[in-house]
Amino acid sequence: MTSQTIGLFIVMVIYLVAMILIGVYCSKKNNDTSDFYLGGRKLGPLVTAMSAEASDMSSWLLMGLPGVAYLSGVADAGWTAIGLGIGTYINWLLIAKRLRRYSAKANNSITIPSFFANRYRDKSRTLVGISAIIIVIFFIPYTASGFAACGKLFSTLFGIEYVPVMIISAIVIVAYTALGGFLAASTTDFIQSIIMTIALIIVLVFGIHVAGGFDAVMDNAHNLKGYLSMFSSHVPDTGESVTYGGLTIFSKLAWGLGYFGMPHILLRFMAIEDDNKLKLSRRVASVWVVISMIIAVLIGIVGLGMTKAGAINTLTGSESETIIIKIATLLSQNGIIAVIFAGVILSGILASTMSTADSQLLAASSSVSQNILEDVFHLKISSKMSMLFARLTVIIIAVIGVFIARNPDSSVFSIVSFAWAGFGAAFGPVMLFALFWKRSNRNGALAGMIVGGAMVFIWKYLIAPIGGIWNIYELLPAFIAACAAIIIVSLLTKAPDKEIVEEFESV
Repeated sequence: MTSQTIGLFIVMVIYLVAMILIGVYCSKKNNDTSDFYLGGRKLGPLVTAMSAEASDMSSWLLMGLPGVAYLSGVADAGWTAIGLGIGTYINWLLIAKRLRRYSAKANNSITIPSFFANRYRDKSRTLVGISAIIIVIFFIPYTASGFAACGKLFSTLFGIEYVPVMIISAIVIVAYTALGGFLAASTTDFIQSIIMTIALIIVLVFGIHVAGGFDAVMDNAHNLKGYLSMFSSHVPDTGESVTYGGLTIFSKLAWGLGYFGMPHILLRFMAIEDDNKLKLSRRVASVWVVISMIIAVLIGIVGLGMTKAGAINTLTGSESETIIIKIATLLSQNGIIAVIFAGVILSGILASTMSTADSQLLAASSSVSQNILEDVFHLKISSKMSMLFARLTVIIIAVIGVFIARNPDSSVFSIVSFAWAGFGAAFGPVMLFALFWKRSNRNGALAGMIVGGAMVFIWKYLIAPIGGIWNIYELLPAFIAACAAIIIVSLLTKAPDKEIVEEFESV
């Protein structure tokens, strides 16, 4: 290793150790599973806002989004970012406060599956079981994508074998998550969101400097067909452009629908201490998301300008997702201060990945230990044993995630997009109708959940390959199908009992 590589490694190790120490500190505040999975509903407004968005954006923000912009221009990345920005604001505006109050009112629900079951008085616990299975199905590969991103980072940067460093990264994430639970995950996510922000700004400023200035970057982009257009996409292999139709734009905007069903984001709403402070959280979260995504798209454009200037080799395919790593490596060649800044950037990539992986591990483990073992199978265990099961579940799920992530060629963006569609379609419509339609019932919720989850697979693997107008993001048709299923089945079956309606109206 060179001196600059050693410097980068030291900065990143310090960061990883700090995350584990936070987990040790937070572990002392976990007295029961409510603390472990929801932090005792004691999160402040800033931690709620920033931890929700850090866990949301993941390595997709620092690797996936710049990579898409680098290859095809602003349309793909831009319309997706607009959809996510709108979705973020509406989710905070409509869902946050009502879910916080309703989850507390509905038998103090501490997980999303338990909220659905308590909301609809599902004594059979079928809603809990199906919800938990869906969470495990989509979160294990989602978590695996986080482990894969960490492995790619260290492997690309230090020339170390992918699998060993991927496993080490997973161990660190599991360590502070299993120790500190939700409070540790939220606290580290808050810190990681700050590091991600610093990383984005440093990369953008340095990249523009190396590329020869902002004018040079834009001149290069203007010379590529369709690259800067919001209504066409650049094709790097041919140098031509493909026109964007209205259906394609609507499909990209549909990414925003996913927010209504993301367990790791919705849990932050349930955990805030004072729901009257959610307005502050909403403003902070919305502003941070919009600015972060704009900078991420710009980094892709700037990265291409750096390639044109000869500072970075041309990146193709999934290689484009390493553009920030390449820029950080280049920065580290400019002295000790630059090494520290580059270390912060690379730690930011780690932060974006870890902040999502820890939240996903918690949501998946709560589904297994809390919802399946205790709610479905009615295992009567002490608080101490329940905590042990919770931590063991985190470890087991992580092991499966590591096994899935063993292939270094997997794309972070594609895995995240599929899992996002799965949660958005399976849980999003159910959450919206549970909070805003008192005529919805348990059968409708169950139908919507199954139809939404199934349609994601059906559309992606059977219908979208047909091509043409059918080749749209699977979240959109699956979300619509789930909404239709909830409405039809709810109206065709027995109306909710008076007790359920009264609770709904009181909330």
